Amino acid sequence: MSITILTDECHFPEVNDSYDADGLIALGGKLTTDNIVKAYKAGLFPWYSEDEPIMWWCPDPRCVIEPSKVRISKSMKTNLQSGRFHFTINRSFAEVITACATQPREGQDGTWITKDIIEAYTKLNEDGVAHSAECWQEGKLVGGLYGLKIGNIFFGESMFSLMSNASKYAFIKMMQHLQQVGITLVDCQVDTSHLRSMGARLIPRSEFLQKLKEEYN
Repeated sequence: MSITILTDECHFPEVNDSYDADGLIALGGKLTTDNIVKAYKAGLFPWYSEDEPIMWWCPDPRCVIEPSKVRISKSMKTNLQSGRFHFTINRSFAEVITACATQPREGQDGTWITKDIIEAYTKLNEDGVAHSAECWQEGKLVGGLYGLKIGNIFFGESMFSLMSNASKYAFIKMMQHLQQVGITLVDCQVDTSHLRSMGARLIPRSEFLQKLKEEYN
């Protein structure tokens, strides 16, 4: 199926098996907070570089994790119990998303967390939709993550770590928090060995989209 070219209103197409596995669904549109939320409810997320048009993706398969099934290694259990780190939520959203944008990543020259992304997701944080999780050591932010909570699904966006195990600590503590507040599924978007080691799994795009329909329709 051909890629949809969007107007500012972002009327996203319904995703089905006719789209390829990479999952580039649409181009263009406007990166408003309303359009971003609408995209996530339809199974899409924005992912593009500063010099590119907005690209909206829905890959197949989808990487997800259930908060109740997060895998905690023996060494991480020790870290959780040691008091080495301190955990907070929504204390420093701007710092977290900026750190995620500047985190060096293997195989990537730049970042998809553009200035427009930072501005839009910071507004979503102010609106109570986007949330950050922070890992601190001796008053310094050393790791964290951010994402969107829409209904009972959390859409994870990015993580960063300035020292060993800091992002894992924030991830585990956030999963525990999400379980407590009734989140049933976390969308990790793209598969990585790091996420797999912590309990994430791949499901068919069709199954993921069905879960969204059950949640939002």
